[in-house]
Amino acid sequence: MNKNYNKYSPYPAVEISNRQWPNNLITKAPTWCSVDLRDGNQALVEPMDSIRKMRMFKQLVNMGFKEIEIGFPSASDTDFNFVRELITEGHIPNDVTVQVLTQSREALIIKTLESLKGCENAIIHLYNSTSTLQREVVFKESMEGVKKIATDGAKIIADQLYQLSTSNIRLQYSPESFTGTELPYALDVCENVLDVWEASIEKPVIINLPATVEMSTPNIHADQIEWMGNNFNERNRVILSLHPHNDRGTAIAATELGLMAGADRVEGTLFGNGERTGNVDLVTLGLNLFTQGVDPNLDFSKINDLIDTAEFCNRLPIHERHPYAGSLVHTAFSGSHQDAIRKGMESIEKTKSEKWAVPYLPIDPADIGRTYEAIIRVNSQSGKGGTAWLLETDYQIRLPKGAEIELSSKVQKIADETGNEITSDIIWQTFDENFIIKNPFELVDFKVEGANRETNLEIINAKVNYKSQIIEFSSQGNGPISAFVNGMRENFDLQFTLEDFGQNTRSATSKAESAAYVELKFNNGENSIFGCGIDTSITVAPILAVISAINKIAS
Repeated sequence: MNKNYNKYSPYPAVEISNRQWPNNLITKAPTWCSVDLRDGNQALVEPMDSIRKMRMFKQLVNMGFKEIEIGFPSASDTDFNFVRELITEGHIPNDVTVQVLTQSREALIIKTLESLKGCENAIIHLYNSTSTLQREVVFKESMEGVKKIATDGAKIIADQLYQLSTSNIRLQYSPESFTGTELPYALDVCENVLDVWEASIEKPVIINLPATVEMSTPNIHADQIEWMGNNFNERNRVILSLHPHNDRGTAIAATELGLMAGADRVEGTLFGNGERTGNVDLVTLGLNLFTQGVDPNLDFSKINDLIDTAEFCNRLPIHERHPYAGSLVHTAFSGSHQDAIRKGMESIEKTKSEKWAVPYLPIDPADIGRTYEAIIRVNSQSGKGGTAWLLETDYQIRLPKGAEIELSSKVQKIADETGNEITSDIIWQTFDENFIIKNPFELVDFKVEGANRETNLEIINAKVNYKSQIIEFSSQGNGPISAFVNGMRENFDLQFTLEDFGQNTRSATSKAESAAYVELKFNNGENSIFGCGIDTSITVAPILAVISAINKIAS
């Protein structure tokens, strides 16, 4: 392989002076045209039946597509019948234009027009291959001969349009394999088709420039689009359309640069399904615009529904790492990533900011119908942030920093030993085993009697079970927790101090529980011990937390 690269040639640069596209921004969505029912369908191992086609069509309509290529009606009875079904049964909304594809052959064109009878709005899409390689190897035809194929087809359509006099018909031409065609020749063919169809400002024609095979870097593709746009005799009679494929894996970039270079329209498929490595992915393109503050004019708010439809109709899975839609793309395993995400989410909640600004998450998952539950997952690569996030998100437990570190080290050990992802259930079990300790001390009863009038100290009465023996005591302190701590030290000869205390509500329902956390210092303040208590009483929960922390030492 080290020597075989010599049989490949670099794609030539485009001679273009004063190119403008590098300085441009995409400030509005293009006209979108879905070709899932044509390009996408022909690329399937098992092409869609009428049920799957109808589900895909309705999904595209619900998303907001105003142009949908629905098939190649002259190529098969299946496609012809589906076009007729959509028209005769009234499935096409008034504001949606359907598109049908035809080669430049008279019999195929006639059948294509026949399929559209009764259709309110339609685009007839004529194509023939113009590339150097196709002319020389496949058709063995001259430049003039290939151009004549295009213009002959255009004339047949123009002559036969009377059959659809009651329909609003628009026309589209594609020099297939445009990226392998000499630019001056591609322009010449397109101009001749435009003239045959008498394109005008009032009646523009779609000139679709397919990267049928992606052959160059995206910047060269942008140069090609800008060159064509600059050299049309009358640019305003042309709707300049892109149809990128993904052979080099750069279709998204090529499309975005093509739009910067002046294209008006994009043809592609949901999630990039198409021949070979696929067509350009309209989900990624649209959401890329969305994350730049541009309305994509398509509805991605229920992305799980789009995934379900695509997987049902195409019988192909959506990759777990697919941008925006993949099951793992809103997930962080790295500890530093998890910590940053957590802090970013907390910052937005605290500041009530209307602008999305969370590290590692370019889009708010809620905007596409996802939840925050799967943002952070934990494995052997994770840090304390992921463990704490899942514990807080799934169980409303907000550990103090020191307790986070202690818990994450125990979770990390489990991950290292098993090599598996750590679920929130495992995290909860580990937390419960290490922070809610119920032996050897067990709280039996606890009451606050009130303040001593002379000392203003709080008085509590408690019953504690210690090794099957009930110990009752009364004690005083600055508050109920302080009083209980004093009583435990005095009655059980324990040496510790209360260092810190925190508490939060676990839910807002009538059965809301309180979670309390304490940090106790033992050995003259050298060691910190953390405990947690959960109870429906905000007074009892911290007492249980003290008991838990003491039990970690006593046990």
